[in-house]
Amino acid sequence: MTVSGAQMQEYLAGLDYPVSREDVLRRAQENGASTELLQLLMALPADQFDDPAELHRALATLA
Repeated sequence: MTVSGAQMQEYLAGLDYPVSREDVLRRAQENGASTELLQLLMALPADQFDDPAELHRALATLA
């Protein structure tokens, strides 16, 4: 699955940090992310992210 950075920002828009993996999944689902993308997000390596940079680094490990 290929998701651009702009699409990912759209799916995750409005997150307040720190944020949990569950909140990331919920926000992506609310913003119309596909089931495939939600499954990818479930594989995030941490349970919580303190800032957008930390989440971005974790997302990069999934690509």
